[in-house]
Amino acid sequence: MPPLMELMLVSLASLLAGFVDSIVGGGGLVLVPALFAVFPNTHPATLFGINKSASVWGTGMATWQYARRVDMRWRALLPAAAAGFAGSFAGAWVVTVISPDFLRKVLPFILLAVLGYTLARKDLGREHAPRLAGRAEMLAASTIGLLIGFYDGFFGPGTGSFFVFLFVRLLGYDFLNASASAKLLNTATNLAALILFAIKGHVWWHFALALAIANVLGSVLGTHMALKHGAGFVRVVFIVVVTALILKTGHDAFLR
Repeated sequence: MPPLMELMLVSLASLLAGFVDSIVGGGGLVLVPALFAVFPNTHPATLFGINKSASVWGTGMATWQYARRVDMRWRALLPAAAAGFAGSFAGAWVVTVISPDFLRKVLPFILLAVLGYTLARKDLGREHAPRLAGRAEMLAASTIGLLIGFYDGFFGPGTGSFFVFLFVRLLGYDFLNASASAKLLNTATNLAALILFAIKGHVWWHFALALAIANVLGSVLGTHMALKHGAGFVRVVFIVVVTALILKTGHDAFLR
């Protein structure tokens, strides 16, 4: 395949990934398989590094857009982002010494439980009514950041969706505010993983710029849609993305 065609295909995938990721997470569901398809003989760590080099800009742009329109709870979220960064870096290091394969067969069932709970609770995430404040909210958000950040560095699929679900279920955010908060934490976890991949030499910088621009464009479009249509729209996209994640992770775990 000619290099220009390769670049066009993965840039288009990055655009779509940025769109999906900015709403509820799950952009890796689009871009990572595209990278594996276009570059089948490339080391997986390099493909994950390319993915992070694009997604960190998309999540960063989404955070900035949401922050202009949504009342971000910075006192809780900034420490949570720092915890997410530390957790992701630790998870990325641990995966160099312990295989994450044991998670592969468990993940579809965890996602299925998340989907079932969301569908059963039709009012879940429709109203923004934070349950905690001050130090309690900061500690709860930081715990979420540390645990899901570690998961992102160690394994990864569905990180943004897990952030959204936990902010809705545990902290009482609506889906729009949860998505905005998740973008900040996901930017931190993406940055930590990118730094580690860059240190290890697993980033193709000559692809990074084009993919980052495409990811940001997709992020701008997705964030605009989420802000325009509100929590109900984000909930629907969340259900669609989690369903797709169940199918993808289930296939990878049991049908490969």
